[in-house]
Amino acid sequence: MRDFPSCFGENGVQVSDTSCSSVDAIKASQNSVTCVYRCKLVAKSCLISVIWSRNLMGPCVSIEIQDSSHRCIFRVDVRPSLFSKRKGSKCLEVHSTKVEIFWDLSGAQFGSGPEPLEGYYIAVVAKQEMVLLVGNLRKEAFKKTGAVCLLPNTQFISKKEHISGKKIYSSKAQFCENGELHDLRIEFDTTTSQSPALLIRIDSKTVIHIDHLHWKFRGNCAINIDGLPVEVFWDVHNWLFGPGLGNAVFLFYTSLSAHKLWNCQPIHDPSISSAALSWSYSSQTFGDSKLSGLGFSLFLYAWKIE
Repeated sequence: MRDFPSCFGENGVQVSDTSCSSVDAIKASQNSVTCVYRCKLVAKSCLISVIWSRNLMGPCVSIEIQDSSHRCIFRVDVRPSLFSKRKGSKCLEVHSTKVEIFWDLSGAQFGSGPEPLEGYYIAVVAKQEMVLLVGNLRKEAFKKTGAVCLLPNTQFISKKEHISGKKIYSSKAQFCENGELHDLRIEFDTTTSQSPALLIRIDSKTVIHIDHLHWKFRGNCAINIDGLPVEVFWDVHNWLFGPGLGNAVFLFYTSLSAHKLWNCQPIHDPSISSAALSWSYSSQTFGDSKLSGLGFSLFLYAWKIE
């Protein structure tokens, strides 16, 4: 396997700008969850991203469709000023075919994060076929859209989530489709006198324990969850050596070699700061996705707050 730290040369580290605009961008990114699905739209592969976020006005959601060349062919934003309606639809034309996006967030229930827990649906429909259905209100979605079937082979391939804390960072993770929902907990242990330690727990069970973190701030290892091999990558450089607004990055990846998903080029996304870690679905990766069992990727951006 490719050496994980080799992705982080001098060219891969950037110091975050401490200007007000940069701070605002970072704070905004800390309240977002991006879910990416690989679907068939009009017999062609595409990626559909559902981006949940929250600002001072309230929750927001964006639905974006990209073709295989990463060209955005459609995007709809439901912003706080429109969230009072919480129901709606948009139409677009793809390859001379009518495609409709429906959403109903009128009964959505939220927890501490920007992604709703239940009581909602988002549906993408073409030729009376349900291309993508997100949320637990499945019957309501089929009734509203008039879709007669749900297309097979739709795959939830990636989730990117921002979490924050002082020494403990918590999330919930599902490592395969229809798999068990697990409690995931990352601990930054500074009680040792020599060097901090990193602990990762799944359902209260410690699956990774890294001592001497000053020397092992980047690395990877393999664990087993639900009978599946899961590769775990971490980069906590910013927790130890970076500015106050820095974040650590964790990747949990099932199935094929995870190093194919790394983009080792410099990062320009302010939400990533100088963590020097980026991911993208490049043309090569998109082509590789034809392989069965490509797997699922969970990215956690852990922001340390004082």
